[in-house]
This record gives sequence, C-alpha cells and structure tokens, in this order.
Amino acid sequence: MYYHRSRSGSNGIGLFIAALAGAIVGGLLVGLLLINYGAGLIPQSSSGQQGQVPTPGTTISQEAGDAARGHTSQGQGGAGAEVVRTELFSAASAAQKVGPSVVKISTKQEEVVYSFFFTPMVQVREGLGSGVIIDSSGYILTNNHVVQGVSQIAVMLADGRQFDARIVGTDPYTDLAVIKVDATDLPVAELGDSDKLVPGEPAIAIGNPYGFDHTITAGVVSALNRTVEVSPSQGIVLEGLIQTDAPINPGNSGGALVTVDGRVVGINTAIIEEAQGIGLAIPINMARQVADQIIRYGKVPRPYLGVSEVVPLTAARARRYGLPVDSGLYIVSVVRNSPADRAGLRQGDIIIEMNGVPVTSVDDVRKTLLKSSVGDVVKFTVIGSNNRQRVVEVTLSESA
Repeated sequence: MYYHRSRSGSNGIGLFIAALAGAIVGGLLVGLLLINYGAGLIPQSSSGQQGQVPTPGTTISQEAGDAARGHTSQGQGGAGAEVVRTELFSAASAAQKVGPSVVKISTKQEEVVYSFFFTPMVQVREGLGSGVIIDSSGYILTNNHVVQGVSQIAVMLADGRQFDARIVGTDPYTDLAVIKVDATDLPVAELGDSDKLVPGEPAIAIGNPYGFDHTITAGVVSALNRTVEVSPSQGIVLEGLIQTDAPINPGNSGGALVTVDGRVVGINTAIIEEAQGIGLAIPINMARQVADQIIRYGKVPRPYLGVSEVVPLTAARARRYGLPVDSGLYIVSVVRNSPADRAGLRQGDIIIEMNGVPVTSVDDVRKTLLKSSVGDVVKFTVIGSNNRQRVVEVTLSESA
C-alpha cells in the first residue's frame, strides 16, 4: 500500500522530533518492567497502611473454602451452581499452616554520604522485610526491593533460628527475588493457584510489619488483574496484581498472601499511600515461574527489542506535522546493533501493527512483548519515511 504525503510533511519530521522530545517515552522497549513506587505507590518498607480486620470466629469447611473460589463439591462452580456456606472463616488454621514458612528478613546497606565539610562517611541503613520458604534446602522468595543493593541479609525463622543469606538472583521487572540460607529440612509453604482466586473470598497476610514478627492480618481479595504504572519514564508497569484489603504495612514486603485453606497465592509487594485498605500482591503463579528461572539461571531471561524511544501519535499531531497516519507509534531512535536495528526498523518509521494487531499506544507493544519469549519472531507493520508500508520481522534476543 502506498501513502501520499505532502511536501510539507517531509519537513515536518524534523520538527516533529524536536517539538515532541519532551513527550518521548524513553527506554521503554529496551527492557520490559521495573518496580518503582512513584505517584503514591510505595514499597511496604517505607510507608504504612491501616485496615480493618474481620472478626475471626469459627472455622470454614473445605466445601465452603471451595465455594469461596467458585467451586462446589461436584466441580467447577458458576451460574446456577448452588453454594452453601455454613461456617465463618478463621485465619488461625491458615496461619498455623503457613506461618512457619514465612521468615523475617533484616538487611543492611552501606552508602557513602558527605558531611557539611564534604568529608565522605559510610552510613549503614537497615531494612526489614519478609519472605516465603519455597524449598526445604533454603530457597526463599521475597521482593526485589527488599534486598536490592544491600550488603548483608539475615533471616529469622518463626522458630527463632537465624541464618545469614545470600542473593541467588533478582528480577526488578516483577519486583521478585530469591535468596538462600545454608540450611536443610526447612518448612516449605504450600503454593496455591492464583488463577482460581475470586474477588470477595477471604485473604490472609502474613509478614513482619514494622518488625512485629509474624503478624497475621485478614481481609478479602478485593479485586484481580490490577495494573499499576510504576515508572512512567521507562514505561514500566506491574500487571495482573491481586488487590486485597488485608492490612499490609512496612515490613510485609515479600510476605505471603494466603487463602483460608493455607495456600500461598500471592507475594505482598506494595500499598497505595494515603489509601484505606488497598494492598497489592504479585500472583503466586507468576512468582513461581520467576523463582524457578532465577534458581535455574540466576536471572529471568527476557526478550529484548531495542527500540529505545517512541512517541504515540494522535490525530492532532499527525495533522500538525503532516504525518501519513493519525495513530501508531513514531520511532525516534533505535539501539545500534539491536534486534530491531538488525531487522530494519529505523528512525522515522511509524509502527501501526504488531503480529497483525493494531498498535495505538506504548502499552500495546509492551503487552505483546510480555507474551513473547527469547527467540520469538515479532512482525511489525510500519510506514516508513517514504510513506510506504512494509512488514519487518524482528527476532527477539535476550536482554543484557
């Protein structure tokens, strides 16, 4: 297909780049995700939250527990399924089951600071967090922001035992990390299936808020599949998060979000500052996959594209700068010798489709990349500076 553009449009490209430099989404497509707590979103290691705890009373039967997740004893629940709840739930049994596998993490971080007279001094900062034992040989799942940049890590078990720990690997893109202690026969948490969660079912948070060891709070699963943009400068978000009103406070980071039957379904990671009862947890299905890759490779292999700067188009921008289409992503720069560069994506190309699906925002590209793996071929439909449409096939490589 051939697109006609007036002569003024060719001059508009240079003006477009200069005028919209401030609107560039820098570095978005070089990586994929990064946890950063701006715009009111903060890690639990730095701000608190209050919430209301449901009154614990009696226990819940297995049938009632299944019903809470949309199941009956006959199978999958749904429209028309009869759900009978005969007992209130108690956090006690779940906490007794999972509690021994939730640990307290204490960290120290050294940093150089300067006095009034510019004399360098080493200052030690201490931090607190939580973790979940996922392997009896000492592997512990926690948040990246709990251990990022620290020089010392100490782990305390619920039975009082203490161990020094080392970092196996981290993944800032999902805010997850795995650390390890030299121990055997540790109590391992039973991991559940976060895909089966239902909004409204009970949820229990176990962690070490403000250093109060092995604190248990209760609430419900408030919502599922929450998306939070946490680093606008890099276009990075966390997706698929579990929202809960179980009170989560500083020190809960890396701790367990648990169902009434004592299965870990989330890793508590963040709260919304100044909100009432809005906590966020990483689904355990995602966390399990990330942990497996960290243990196996020391990191999470991620697909790398190499388009470093793009600008989303609008009809107004297209008219102003004489561009041939009024939607898509205008490529401002491509990393040299990256997969995108080798495949032929160039500055001035306008991405209009990926794998045959229209692209209108940066989020469209990011979602496609999130579903891709290293070695996958992604087909970009673009309009070049000559106004011609072409398809560029990019083979994604592993990020550095």
